[in-house]
Amino acid sequence: MMGSIDSIETFGLVDGPGIRTVIFFSGCRLRCLFCHNPEMFQTKEKNMDVDTLVKKVLRNKPYFKRNQGGVTFSGGEPLLQIDFLIEVCKKLKNEKIHIALDTAGVGIGEYDEILSLVDLVILDIKHTDPLGYEKMTGQKQEEVEKFIISLNKSGKDVWLRQVIVPGLTDQEEYLKSLASYVKKIKNVKKIEFLPFHHLGFEKYEKLGIKNPLKDTPEMDKESCDKLYQKFLEYAKES
Repeated sequence: MMGSIDSIETFGLVDGPGIRTVIFFSGCRLRCLFCHNPEMFQTKEKNMDVDTLVKKVLRNKPYFKRNQGGVTFSGGEPLLQIDFLIEVCKKLKNEKIHIALDTAGVGIGEYDEILSLVDLVILDIKHTDPLGYEKMTGQKQEEVEKFIISLNKSGKDVWLRQVIVPGLTDQEEYLKSLASYVKKIKNVKKIEFLPFHHLGFEKYEKLGIKNPLKDTPEMDKESCDKLYQKFLEYAKES
């Protein structure tokens, strides 16, 4: 079985606990306004089989053991290649590798099996209400809601991520809605606010893709941290 892998990052430090090998799958149904990986929009030609990918991950197994690290599947959207992903995860579970799934929760359905194989789900929150979600991603919100149902049933640990974009997700009313929205997701161990940045802007130019937020300023970390504290206050009240 073959999969389409965009790139592999070794010694990742932010996509799960410990030192991690991060596998970026190509292809995504969403077109998030703030996306910094537009090169992964389209699913590219299949370029790697299950055993080859497993071997690449296992090269770093000694580092995983030393610092409680593991592998993180990201993208793009790994759930679009779910059959391939399941086969890879089965082999890695046999090797006792910690597996994190970094996802927007928008795949092709049937999430129970893959969730049974992973140890941690890092879920990107795009927006809290259907209209805002569709404006932000170009897709309906129904699929991620289906994923959250399966996620809650799985009992797996969850990290939540929210990109804070000036004028879109930094407003008081949105933070209040987020505080309410995340309460329906079980086993949340961590919530991260990620400041919007311009690091992917050159990619849009090179690919000839329109950048919908090219005139939007970056979110500075200090302001982002203050908004996170406000969010925590709203979470206590809701």
